[in-house]
Amino acid sequence: LLLEFGETTHKGRAALAKEVPEALERLKERLPLYLINMLDEQYQRITELDEHLDHIEKQLQAIARQNETCQRLLNIPGVGPLIATAAVATMGDASAFKSGREFAAFIGLVPRQTGSGGKIRLLGISKRGDKYLRTLFIHGARAAALLTKEPGPWITELKKRRPASVAIVAMANKLARTVWAIAAHGRKYDKNHVSIRPD
Repeated sequence: LLLEFGETTHKGRAALAKEVPEALERLKERLPLYLINMLDEQYQRITELDEHLDHIEKQLQAIARQNETCQRLLNIPGVGPLIATAAVATMGDASAFKSGREFAAFIGLVPRQTGSGGKIRLLGISKRGDKYLRTLFIHGARAAALLTKEPGPWITELKKRRPASVAIVAMANKLARTVWAIAAHGRKYDKNHVSIRPD
């Protein structure tokens, strides 16, 4: 809204907190007082929401610190307090799922399959299940892809063969499977771990 009156701000909470009051002060000379008051009220609401979000984030961090499984999950690249607490709350007892694939399917991160005559064709992800948790895993995978210095050969090869969004969803699937494995088996995260299929 400020842009309509020629005022711009940088992105981010800190920039908003610093620059909006300055912009409103400059606009007082050009705009009617009722409009300045309305803009100031909107800014105050945004500030209150930010404070409320900070409070919720601190509560989630405290919950994650008290839970042993969450502590192990936080060592996985792309997993923060939101994913850790949401995954633990959703899974309950991780042994309720037979495998990481079953957990990934539960949140809608596995490809749909179709076919006949013995030919199976993989389609896009099913998007069934817990939409909130699926979204968190996709955002976590995206963050891990951007921030990890050495992503590993699997991710590097995947990015070469597939579009970026497909690669991110595949990484989210793998992230969900990893979260399940750590929660179900009670071990610590090891980036070099290779799972072996049972015979």
